[in-house]
Amino acid sequence: MGGRPVGHNGFVKTVVIAVLGGLLTLAGIGLLVLPGPGFVLVAAGLAVLATRFTWAKKPLDYAKEKAQDGIEEVGKSPWRAAGATIAALLLVAAGVLALVGVDLPFVNTLSAVVLIISGLFLVGTVVFARRQEKIEEAKAHRPAGTPGSAGAYRVAGPKAD
Repeated sequence: MGGRPVGHNGFVKTVVIAVLGGLLTLAGIGLLVLPGPGFVLVAAGLAVLATRFTWAKKPLDYAKEKAQDGIEEVGKSPWRAAGATIAALLLVAAGVLALVGVDLPFVNTLSAVVLIISGLFLVGTVVFARRQEKIEEAKAHRPAGTPGSAGAYRVAGPKAD
């Protein structure tokens, strides 16, 4: 029995992470043009790769930044939120129709399930974005230095006596 635990070969872990991260990233790239959560899979693949490869951290940071920008845009615009919600409902409806037997072009059982999951994910993203925007608006309207308002870092002006 050596100093190394059995089955914990660093090379094997690296290969598994490379294959898994690569497959997730490639599947995500494919789903960018097909119905499905492409961007999520690209980010997930990069996150897996970034656990072992430092080069994957830069595109992962970029993907996180772009995702945050998109969430903020949906949160700020009620019209974009409404459009995204309608798109999500259409995705879910198409998936459900395909599952109950309606013949839709290019849709099989697997893609129907992916459509439903994508639609639900989009609804969750819209809800999250709108809540974050409301929290940011509430923070912006709090008076400076009010205890418990998380605005204590701002300097309150001198009080007039």
